[in-house]
Formats: sequence, structure tokens, C-alpha cells
Amino acid sequence: MKGATMLATLENLGVAASFSRPRVSNDNAYAESLFRTCKYRPDYPRKPFADAAAARAWMHRFVQWYNHTHKHSGLKFVTPAQRHSGQGEQLMAKRREVYAAARERTPGRWTRGLRDWELKTEVWLNPERTTVPRLMQCA
Repeated sequence: MKGATMLATLENLGVAASFSRPRVSNDNAYAESLFRTCKYRPDYPRKPFADAAAARAWMHRFVQWYNHTHKHSGLKFVTPAQRHSGQGEQLMAKRREVYAAARERTPGRWTRGLRDWELKTEVWLNPERTTVPRLMQCA
């Protein structure tokens, strides 16, 4: 993350380098989340890679899976590739239809409203607080 080539790549892609999330100085939440997902894959290697080529090949397969197969909860269970290609909106519309039809068939099952299938335009790991938490308010 600190190598000149990584910073140059980020700049070329128009990405502002960030090595920590707001108000936390010792980690990068996005990278930590990605590392955890990587390490908990069933095919995560238990032994060191034989060489750099083997490591690159494994990472290539991981990135392909992460972007094109893995459905992210923060993206309403669509893949990043679907979200970036515009398919996410179509999938959400289809889900709304399916849920509405299911509710019409069995209304007793739906005691509350339908699930929110709207895709957010912004996602934050550590958003700014707009109100003071109740525990911190003085009486």
C-alpha cells in the first residue's frame, strides 16, 4: 500500500489514496474488510505460495470471484460488477416484483412492509455522526 507503484496506480485511476478511515489512525477499513474476505475463503492457501506466479494466479481467481460472483450485503446482494454495469437497478426492480407477488399470494406472511431494495448512491464504513449518541447526552 505504501509503494510508489501502488500510489501511482491509484493516482492514474483517479483514486485518492487513504490509509485509514476517519477518526481511526491505524487501519484502512476497506483493505481490512477485503483481507478478511480473502482469508476466510475455503480455498485460501494454508501453506506459502510456491512462487510469485502462484500467488498472482490465486489472487487473480480471488478478484474475479469477489467482483463477479460474490454478492455483497452492503450492495443489497449484488456483485460489484453488476452494480458498476448498471444491472443492479434491474435486479432490484425484479426483486421488488417478486416480493410484491409473494406478498399478494400470502399476505399473512408479511406483517411488516417489503424489504428495501433501493440501491444507495453512497456507502460509508464509518459515517460522520449527525447526532450525539443518547449515552453521551447530559441530562
